[in-house]
Amino acid sequence: MSTLYDHEGHRKYLTVAERTAFLNAARHMPQEVYTLCAVLAYSGARLSEVLALTPERIDTNARLVIIECLKKRQQGVFRAVPIPPDLIMGLERVHGVAAARQNPSHARDRLWSCCRTTAWNHVKVCMGKAGISGSQASPKGLRHAFAVASLQSGVPINFVRKWLGHSRLSTTEIYADAIGEEEQNIASRLWGTF
Repeated sequence: MSTLYDHEGHRKYLTVAERTAFLNAARHMPQEVYTLCAVLAYSGARLSEVLALTPERIDTNARLVIIECLKKRQQGVFRAVPIPPDLIMGLERVHGVAAARQNPSHARDRLWSCCRTTAWNHVKVCMGKAGISGSQASPKGLRHAFAVASLQSGVPINFVRKWLGHSRLSTTEIYADAIGEEEQNIASRLWGTF
């Protein structure tokens, strides 16, 4: 069985509508919670990777987050992931990224000081407020959603592999198995023949 579904066959990724509802719910939370949730949704990074972000890893000019790949066996492996300009501005407004980058004593401070459990709970609260439950209602569900949405939007698979930090393309190919709107439209043509 594909890793896009749990052992009971439930989907482990959020749909586009669910991800939108999640981000809308997060907008009504404290600003630090929203920026955490938005970076998770727009970067496809793991929760621990997002929590490790510092001002020096936010490239405001290139609109990138520079993520250290924490699942690698060696330290110092990074990947750059583009994020929307509005999110860059939000990170600047909420976390003062530019000023912190200029100050050597703050450039390496984490953007979010909460622990992994607290961050995970923030995501769960936003999922609940968005009416999302099940296997997909987690930080990992956001990562899976990012991968699925990227591929369904036509992003080349090699970019998605790089953004997710996968070593092997075969790991990224799993996300191509998700059924998206295009596949539903094709199937609906078949249904019209019955």
